[in-house]
Amino acid sequence: MIYHLRHLTSFRYTQPVTFVYNTLHLKPRELPWQTIKSFRLEIEPEPVVLSERIDYFGNSATFFMIQTPHDAMKVLTQSVIEVLPRMPAAQTSIAWDTAQRTMRADTTPNGLDAYQYSFASLYAKPLEKARAYALPSCRPGMSIHAVATELMTRINTDFTFDPKATTVATPVEDVLQNRRGVCQDFAHLMVSCLRSIGLSARYMSGYIQTVPPPGQPRLAGADASHAWVAVYCPQAGWLELDPTNNQAADEQYITLGCGRDFQDVSPAKGVLLGGGKHTVHAQVDMIPETELRPVQSQQQQQQ
Repeated sequence: MIYHLRHLTSFRYTQPVTFVYNTLHLKPRELPWQTIKSFRLEIEPEPVVLSERIDYFGNSATFFMIQTPHDAMKVLTQSVIEVLPRMPAAQTSIAWDTAQRTMRADTTPNGLDAYQYSFASLYAKPLEKARAYALPSCRPGMSIHAVATELMTRINTDFTFDPKATTVATPVEDVLQNRRGVCQDFAHLMVSCLRSIGLSARYMSGYIQTVPPPGQPRLAGADASHAWVAVYCPQAGWLELDPTNNQAADEQYITLGCGRDFQDVSPAKGVLLGGGKHTVHAQVDMIPETELRPVQSQQQQQQ
């Protein structure tokens, strides 16, 4: 599947901003199943410094600095991306309780890379409450695939999607208690649960394509940034699961990056001088190439 991706983030401030120092994680990642055919980044006001690097986790990170006074800022990315079916981790992956014991002794490059995702991070710590929630899905001898899939389904069933229930800083303990949140919260919860039973899990950041109701047109700007989870299955690789939608990641998903939690792959973070109060508005279009013309016509009519 080939997608045309457009992500516009608009910042407005009640007082002038005189200095911005920011890092973006908005360039999709090259992966065996994901090819970046083109990528374009536009920032207003124009930065005096703009540079790109590959961060510790292998994600593209873009640094920029603005020194022009302004009361509004726009960050626009436009990409053409091909997403292929990904090779799934085998359903016959080793048992979760075997993996607990063997991962520490795995000194292969893949094993060492995966092992770092078994430790605590700011938003996804191993917790006794998370372990207690996960254990009903961890019967002796069950494969990691089976454990993680059942855990994903339980989170999807037990928790309510509620955009007003949490913030970007809401801890997993509160999500467990209130049983409400958004994709970021459910991803952090599932990562915490998996780490709490001794497995390696990482936070995935990207996009998911939304499908309009039958007979309805695709609305411009209606797609969304998204978060899901990858759990490591020794000898089989990473299994990517989405507890928000109770499904494995497939061609509907575009990956921006991965990390220990949201903090490692925040779409935009940094510091500014001035600004007062501010608002942020994001619009995402993830359009299959076969549907591109109708949506382009709608966008032109809205301009």
